[in-house]
Amino acid sequence: MITEFFKKLSNDLTNLLENGEDYNVLIEVGQAPNHQIFKVHSIILNSRCTYFRNELVKATYDENNIKNLSISHIPTIVFEIIIKYIYGGIVPFDEIDASTILDLLITSNEFGFEELVNTVQSQMVENHASWIRRNFSKIYKLSFENNNFNVLQKFCNDIIAKHPSIIFDSEDFTNLSEKALVSLIKLDNLQMDEGKIWEYVIRWGIAQNPDLSPNHARLSGAEFLTLKATLENCLPHIRYFQITGEDILEKVQPYHQILEPELWKDIMAKFMTPKKAITSVILPPRVVSTNALPPRNTSTTIASRKYKLIFSKKHY
Repeated sequence: MITEFFKKLSNDLTNLLENGEDYNVLIEVGQAPNHQIFKVHSIILNSRCTYFRNELVKATYDENNIKNLSISHIPTIVFEIIIKYIYGGIVPFDEIDASTILDLLITSNEFGFEELVNTVQSQMVENHASWIRRNFSKIYKLSFENNNFNVLQKFCNDIIAKHPSIIFDSEDFTNLSEKALVSLIKLDNLQMDEGKIWEYVIRWGIAQNPDLSPNHARLSGAEFLTLKATLENCLPHIRYFQITGEDILEKVQPYHQILEPELWKDIMAKFMTPKKAITSVILPPRVVSTNALPPRNTSTTIASRKYKLIFSKKHY
């Protein structure tokens, strides 16, 4: 039988941090006049954090046998949470506001705390969903800046799948990263007409090339090639054979030069002769769903548990 005494260990190490006894590292955090000095111990930092292990190797001892580090870009309130986590393995999430938790996520990732990164994301999704809704564009963009933020990525994509206008009609739409846009148009349950998806993809592609005219009639052959290259990772995920005939003629045909000739040939063949066999891959139709909230007893995932909170108020 193994008996664990983690709480006592946590308390003792936290007390060591608070009284600063036998410290041999000084960390100056933040910028004046709001900076703060933390007295810490290299043996704790080395054993708990790769980031500090690397920084301490580069630092030299002063005349008092102390190593000095400076971290100016992290708010002191966030660093205080981080250092208590390093020493005591505790984070008082119920005492931290959403904005600070977001800063904590960014800092945790910078310091390489995978466990804390995952926990912080879950805390945001479970307890600060309404704040995410109010700051959706910012959170969505951040979630795709790092592969470690996959919990936020999935949560945001689940929202957009049901309410695509929250991002597609936002002022920040054309600022989406390619990775974020591809992740959206790959969604099987994206609740948007395929012709509209095509329009948004074209709009995004043109916005990435400021010299391109939004008027297709003014684009040269070389400019169509530029647009094609920009959208090369997006175009394979359009469900072309689910686009209406009217949209094929009015929306796709003007830009058909960015498609592979064989694909465009098959699109036109399917449009004019629906039963004709083609060689292009036909992606399945997107799954149409209602915007109804899930039953209370079927909330099995983080995202679904929070739909009730997020969609109880209008997004736009």
